[in-house]
Amino acid sequence: MPIQFGTDGLRGKADEELTEAIARALGVAAASVLGGETFYLGRDTRASSPRLSTAFAQGIVSAGVHCIDIGIAPTPCVAAVCAQYQAPGAVISASHNPWFDNGIKILGPGGVKLPAEVEAAIETQLKLCLDADVAIGGDAHVDERLTEIWSAHLDGVIEGDLSELTIAIDTAHGAASALAPDIFTGLGATVFVMGNQPDGRNINDGVGSTHPEALAQLVVESGASLGLAFDGDADRLIAIDEMGCVVDGDILITLFAEDLENRGLLAHHRVVVTVMSNLGMLRHLEHHGIETSVVPVGDRNVVAELTRGGYSLGGEQSGHIVFSDLATTGDGVLTGVLLADLVRRSGRTLSELVAQCFDPYPQVLLAVPGSKVRLEDAHVIEAIVAAEADLGDEGRIVVRASGTEAVIRILVEAHDAARANSVAQALAGVIG
Repeated sequence: MPIQFGTDGLRGKADEELTEAIARALGVAAASVLGGETFYLGRDTRASSPRLSTAFAQGIVSAGVHCIDIGIAPTPCVAAVCAQYQAPGAVISASHNPWFDNGIKILGPGGVKLPAEVEAAIETQLKLCLDADVAIGGDAHVDERLTEIWSAHLDGVIEGDLSELTIAIDTAHGAASALAPDIFTGLGATVFVMGNQPDGRNINDGVGSTHPEALAQLVVESGASLGLAFDGDADRLIAIDEMGCVVDGDILITLFAEDLENRGLLAHHRVVVTVMSNLGMLRHLEHHGIETSVVPVGDRNVVAELTRGGYSLGGEQSGHIVFSDLATTGDGVLTGVLLADLVRRSGRTLSELVAQCFDPYPQVLLAVPGSKVRLEDAHVIEAIVAAEADLGDEGRIVVRASGTEAVIRILVEAHDAARANSVAQALAGVIG
């Protein structure tokens, strides 16, 4: 099979690795494994998304399941629709990747991330479908009004409004381009918008959560209270304070955790984070009486632990943040609404809130071309073990194969930035 499920669904170069034939076969496989009467489908703004969406829907229909296409919609929007109708769904998107990539994220009944065993069953069925001739079924029924379910939900998650705030928004020319500005305007905020003119090829191109520098400039120039940068499918958020400084997921999680804890709303006094989260964050939370559960990278792992422990908050440094009482998956727009509300309620600026947060340990993150097999090499394993022993309790190392790209990611964290960089570069030389 050309591509396989990674940490966030099926992903690859559109029309080369992820073809219409694969999308159609995956539709059959997903419908066969998940069952149900209706399947809800959304997509982002990539040039390839309409045809991949059509092919996927044809597979769903050919398996005897009704498919409703809600049009261009963020991942959390599709999840909210699925939750409303307790049905499965899918999003055609490659999230933060460039326009020429695409992907298919499948959601279980109720809009939840698929457990690993269910994803494996769909993958097995996909292989069978690819080896057989899949009949082309009918097309999906289109009902773009269903996106209003998500918008209405977000409109009711805070008390009061955001009329005191001016908010700059970067929608990455992605799936939230049309919806997000209206949500914040509807909550009373004065809104400046950028990255909201998708043309099929400009998604994430110099904009969005992976390129927050453009939004930082807009925040400063417009005098905004804060900035909110989403990725292509709006399931993550990177914020900008009023001074133009980037506020990443670790800091956001810390701010939310302390706020929820102070209001008696942080379930079990615990948050769920991943191995990529900053050590400074973990020690800060511990000092403030908040425990952490650390899981492997991937919001699926975060959600699984949230569900297992009955926790209310979890997320990743990249900006995937899950409020399990309010959503089944990461929701960048929801996170943005709650952050703006936190700033409003605090009576302080975002930079003032961040200043009272933790001092991050210097981190160096490198990406080296390669696959998971490279990490099984004895020479590589020895180098990692030796580097970990050298750092001791003054830092840490995380080396993993990316679930979305053909690279090995190296994270080195230490008290001293020069030392972190030296160790990271040495490991990159060995692995590369």
